[in-house]
Amino acid sequence: MNKKNIMVTSLKKYPLQRRWSIAPVAVLLLLQVFFHPAIAQLRAGAASAGINPPIGAYVAGHTQNRKFKRVHDDIFVKAVVVTDGSKSITILTFDCIGLLYPQLLEIRSAVAGRIRDKAFDTSAIVMSSTHTHTGPDVVGLWGPDLMHSGVDSAYMKFLVRTASEQVVRAWKSRKRVSADYSVSRHGEGWVWNISQPDELDRSLTVLRFRDRKDRSVAIMTNFACHPTILDGAHEEVSSDYVAGYYQRMDSLFGGVNLFLQGAIGGWVQPEHEEKTFERALYRGRGIADAVQAGLQQSRPLGGNGVTLHRQIFDMPVDNPAFRQLSVLGVIRRQMSASVATEVAVFRIGDAMFATHPGETVPAMSLATKELMPTQGPKFVMGLGMDAMGYILKPEFFARRKEIPHAEYLCSMSAGPKTSAEVMKVIGSLCSMFR
Repeated sequence: MNKKNIMVTSLKKYPLQRRWSIAPVAVLLLLQVFFHPAIAQLRAGAASAGINPPIGAYVAGHTQNRKFKRVHDDIFVKAVVVTDGSKSITILTFDCIGLLYPQLLEIRSAVAGRIRDKAFDTSAIVMSSTHTHTGPDVVGLWGPDLMHSGVDSAYMKFLVRTASEQVVRAWKSRKRVSADYSVSRHGEGWVWNISQPDELDRSLTVLRFRDRKDRSVAIMTNFACHPTILDGAHEEVSSDYVAGYYQRMDSLFGGVNLFLQGAIGGWVQPEHEEKTFERALYRGRGIADAVQAGLQQSRPLGGNGVTLHRQIFDMPVDNPAFRQLSVLGVIRRQMSASVATEVAVFRIGDAMFATHPGETVPAMSLATKELMPTQGPKFVMGLGMDAMGYILKPEFFARRKEIPHAEYLCSMSAGPKTSAEVMKVIGSLCSMFR
């Protein structure tokens, strides 16, 4: 007997008046099924667009006064929007050295009013940068010299406009999705911490969204390693090893594939690698292959709600060079004894994410994950919401001559107080999920 016949037979057992008496109960049960937040249905949408700078723009990374001569591979801004029907979270990634907080505010402002839905929240737009050293100068430090900015104002307007358009496109394309994840390790033999070798977070953490036809909507991969295989050796636009990741992921899965940079401070980078495009693509494809292997044994993501907590706070700026670069307009951002920045901690189902507003040391990544109250996957987004240089443990400043490369790392840091301040904010935000 099919389900329809079972339903008809069961209704015949009740007189008409009794059928009407159970109708309100049935309606209430249906309302609970469709509207109860615990069983809400995740929806996700994704979009991507190229953000290649013009030929002749300044190259970020290595030294000043280097200009692009050609494009090797396209660089991108990518957006994923996830909603549970009442709240939303938007994740943006940029293939650049590190987009600053004021540009995030500009993107939020550009999106405001373009999406008229109570579930969409512009303040829940978060961003991170892959930190490629063969992308455009979006900070100002790599212009003709240290007295003049390398930022192209017209390009920055294009970047903000393109990013905001991808957020809108991602929202409009959202559909019902299921989510699964994997957590593994990667990078042995080529990713090293050259200042404190025993300290690394080698996690390769992946979250995938698939539609009802089992097609990939978006995959987010979190891994920590400077994209600097090409650093200083080429003057061509490239996302470095991330390009190999994009190419292989697109061919394996389709959809939109995001690379979320991890905690790379203390100088977590490729070592003993030939500075060739072939080698960079090889390493990126290796990451994609590891993602595929992990997802073959993936776990379904628990939970269907989204929640975000964020905090704007004043980061201490003890480095006089940072303040001077601000006064000169090399970095087009107001800095004094402190600078306003933002950290977010958010949850998509049982997956938890935290942003770090710069290049944080691996110890901060591991400590952040310890603070996250979840049994699901844990993501740390380096250069998240901001790119305030290296964020180091105080011992780097106290032992500059003992820790390899500490002198340089400290010179590119806002100061010794930053790590404690960031972790204090992250601890406070994580506690809101308990």
